[in-house]
Order: sequence, then C-alpha cells, then structure tokens
Amino acid sequence: MGTHNINFSEQFEFTGKVKTLSIVGIILGAIAIGYGFTGDKVMHERTFANLLLMGYYFACVCMSGMFFLAVQFVAQAGWSASILRVPQALAKTLPIASIILIVIISAGLYTHNLYHHWHADGLTDPNSPNYDSLIAGKAVFLNVPFFLGRMVVFLGVYSAFAISFTKLSYNEDLAGGLASYRKSFKNACIFLVIYGFTTPIFAFDTIMSLEAHWFSTMFGWYNFAAMWVSSLATIAIIIILLRRAGYMQWVNNSHLHNLGQFIFGFSIFWTYVWFAQFLLIYYANMPEETVYFYKRFEYYKFWFFLNLAMNFLAPVLLLMDRDNKRTDAKLLFVSIVVLLGHWVDYYQMIMPGAVEDGHNGFGIVEIGTALGFVGLFTFTVLSNLSKKPLIAKNHPLLQESLHHQL
Repeated sequence: MGTHNINFSEQFEFTGKVKTLSIVGIILGAIAIGYGFTGDKVMHERTFANLLLMGYYFACVCMSGMFFLAVQFVAQAGWSASILRVPQALAKTLPIASIILIVIISAGLYTHNLYHHWHADGLTDPNSPNYDSLIAGKAVFLNVPFFLGRMVVFLGVYSAFAISFTKLSYNEDLAGGLASYRKSFKNACIFLVIYGFTTPIFAFDTIMSLEAHWFSTMFGWYNFAAMWVSSLATIAIIIILLRRAGYMQWVNNSHLHNLGQFIFGFSIFWTYVWFAQFLLIYYANMPEETVYFYKRFEYYKFWFFLNLAMNFLAPVLLLMDRDNKRTDAKLLFVSIVVLLGHWVDYYQMIMPGAVEDGHNGFGIVEIGTALGFVGLFTFTVLSNLSKKPLIAKNHPLLQESLHHQL
C-alpha cells in the first residue's frame, strides 16, 4: 500500500442518521428506566440491576479499550499503529462511563435496591434477628465507605491513565519525535501492573458481591476475559463500519485478521475460565458453592446455555476459518454476536443476585435500558472520535502498520 494516497488529516464527521439514532436510543432508554421506577419493589430491583449491567458493561468496554492501547505500547506492536484512534476514543470516554457507574452503584446502595445481600439492616449486628455471621466476618471489606472508596480510586486511576494516553498521542501528532511514545511506553508498563492487580477486585466488588455468601477466586479473570473480548469486538465493529462509510481505507484485511484472531483466541480463553469455574463448583457439590449455579439452572436456564452458545460456539465455529477473519461482513456478524452474547453473560451474572429468586422477567426495562446505553455509548465514543484525525500520523511504527500483511 502506498502512503501517498493516505489523507493524514482525515477526520470522522459525527452527523446525520447515526447521531440522530444515538439520541433516540438515549431518549428511549430514559423512558424505559422511568417506567421501571413506577413499578413495585421487584420492578425497582430489575431496573437497578439493568442499570448496573449496562453501566458496568459501558465502563468495562472503555477500560479494555485503554488496556488495548497499553498492550500495544508494551509489546511495541506495529500492526495496530494505524487503528489506535478507535481504542483511544473508548479510553477517552472512560471518565464519563466511570461517573455513571459510580452514580448507579451509589443510588443502588442508598435505596437498598443493590447489594442487599451485604448492605441491609442488622446483618452485622449480633443483637439483630437479621444477623449473619458470614457477612459480619466480611464487614471490614464489605462496608459502604470502603466499597465506594475502592470504586472511586480504581476508576479514577484508570481514567487518569486514559486521559494521559490520549493526550500523549495527540501531542505526538503536533511535535513528532519519540518523546511522547517513550512516555506512553513507560505509562503502559505501570498501568498494566496496576490494572492486573485491581481488575479482579473491581469485578469482585461490582458483580460478585451481589451474592456476598458466595465467592470464586476465578471470578475476576472470568470478568476480565469478558470485558476484553467485548472491547475487541467493539473495536472491530467501529473500524468495519468506518471503512464502509469511506473512512480509514488504509485498514486492510490483515488488520481485520489480527482482530479476528484476538476475538477467536480470547473467546476460547473466556470459555476455559467459565467452564473451569463451573466444573470445580459442580464437582465439589458443596451447598455453599453450588447455590450460585443452582439459581442459574433453576431460574435462568435458557440464558445460561444461550450464553455458552453465543460466546463460545459462534466465535469458534465462525472464526476458525482464516478467510472468515479477513472478511469484514463475517467478522462484523461475529463481533455483533459476541457483544450481544456478553450482554447475556452479564445478565445471568447480575440478575440472580440483584433480583428476588424466580422474578426473572424480561421486557421493556431490559430492552429499553440496553438501547439507552447503546445510544449513550455511540454518542460519546463517536463524539470523541470526531475530534481528532483518524490516524496517528507521527506514530514511530505507522509505516509498519500501513504496509501490514499476513
């Protein structure tokens, strides 16, 4: 590919139908959430559970966009240099996603519609009829000030690194040279250490503590695999749709192949962690462990097996072939299936612990909340993407990316 045909100042214009549809999605989401809060206690719990689901999903995709950037810098990868603006747009959106998630969690704690397995009256008071010795033993860790403090610190640190990565990249556009790249490399090394240690705790807090009597040491990595492959699918979707709209024509089938390989490989990794956690708990046959999967078999059996089909069978069967990874239509289809599949994954993670047993309704609240956050995600990410050129023109490995062939 000759670089003389590339417009290094090309910028995405966020206008027209896409912008309109994203705003419509936000409005529909607000209506669905309002409708949910007009119902009874179970409807309130469902509404908060869906807000948590989508707020967590939103934040995780943005966090993993930043993780993508850090991995590329630490690996000194050349193939991805020409597509970095897309994960940068995800990273730049993380502060907004973080604030939304913290607000949802705080409101859920305040109203006792979330985390009521450990945040309820009398659970840690030996003189209360609601006293729970197991929860009392975890109270040093599971208490509201420390819980929210960890959430703010983790998301604040991630957001600070996200702002740093995007700022350094834009400075590189203006000044050239290697100074910004070297700083990005150094920051990426620091970030990956912090991220590796704190991501499991973040997942324990946000999701696993919904069922505070149960725990799994594999749960953090199970969530990491889900958020990472979801972000990869999101990056692939955005790039393919941009190409179809006439942007980023320097992206070729080899770039798509790399993204397809990542989605394929980490879908298998997700399944490995999912099955290992399930098998160990099932085989041990201890009531305090098996209760987690009992709920999902008893009340969410359809979602349980749909989760496995969408997040394992679909990517493995459809992306095993080399040509499918290099064909934008097929990669786009699989990426959409994976994104929907991990919504199902989070749904069956969150609902049994956040909503009363047996009340596994699905309807306006679930669909509307999802549409609202999809609209919000689209609006914020594409707004950020439109503010700078679509290619990092002074990235030191850009030429390797522009001539990338597999």
